[in-house]
Amino acid sequence: MTASTPLETRPLGRTGADVSVVGLGTWQLGGDWGDVSEEDAGSVLDAALDAGVTLLDTADVYGDGRSEERIRRALAARGERPFVATKAGRRADPFEAAQYTPENLRAWIDRSRRNLGVQTLDLVQLHCPPPAVYDDQRVYDALDSFVADGAIAAYGVSVETVAEGLTALQHPGVATIQVIVNAFRRKPLEELLPAARQAGVGILARVPLASGLLTGKYDESTTFAADDHRTFNRNGEAFDVGETFAGVPFEAGVAAAREVAEIAGPDVSTAAFALRWVIDQPGVTAVIPGARNVRQALDNVAAASLPPLTDTQLADLERLYDERIRAFVHDRW
Repeated sequence: MTASTPLETRPLGRTGADVSVVGLGTWQLGGDWGDVSEEDAGSVLDAALDAGVTLLDTADVYGDGRSEERIRRALAARGERPFVATKAGRRADPFEAAQYTPENLRAWIDRSRRNLGVQTLDLVQLHCPPPAVYDDQRVYDALDSFVADGAIAAYGVSVETVAEGLTALQHPGVATIQVIVNAFRRKPLEELLPAARQAGVGILARVPLASGLLTGKYDESTTFAADDHRTFNRNGEAFDVGETFAGVPFEAGVAAAREVAEIAGPDVSTAAFALRWVIDQPGVTAVIPGARNVRQALDNVAAASLPPLTDTQLADLERLYDERIRAFVHDRW
């Protein structure tokens, strides 16, 4: 797929922007996934954008700003800018709701503006803050003021749980919700995605490949670098364990992923199959897989050209979830 065969686009909630159904998550380009060089990061960004991706998702804490800065440098030579969504709030120290003051929020947002080299950020998402923040009207009032003065064009939230997303939906300024959605994390399909769709709020589906489990490339002996969250956060030591392998124990996930590969069949990659499943969920605006290299970035984009899954495949995935995965994740997030 090339820029001459553009990706499908969808309206991104209340932002007023249309974005490609496959975006690029850039956590990998900042840190916590092993080392990615400056050259490789630039190549990944260029490959995704050249292939038609118009949505980049980043955060101020990905490599302590490295991801945002790499995006700025990659876009400097391009004539057309994609939609860049960033996040704020994980710089709070201590990580408590009381830190989400207008002054701190403004400082974090201004830092991202400098990192990305823009006057107005396209979208700022509260970055999985303490749960009390989602119901704090003062936080939303501050964000509304930043929209009014042009520091940000729109704001949304990134959530760990369905309940947090439903709380955020009660605030009319929320344009988007980012949540983990994949074949191993189906709970958002029941209530959150329909509610967001009815409210006109966009859904960005993150961790769509369950930290690589749904590529089907791992086995029980696979290991990861010491600075990769798939090593240091397996039990939630650094942040919510749901962000690593979607909260599924590694060995159970590897075994389940083998079945996903069988359901996908031999003619399509397991990763593209898993991404197509997410793209087709009603209410999902875009899926934002990450990529450490050009091949991964292009494979992600290719998912958008696959046909929808068959009824039999959908039923098989649902059965697999119920039998192998549900008990680990459904009631937790």
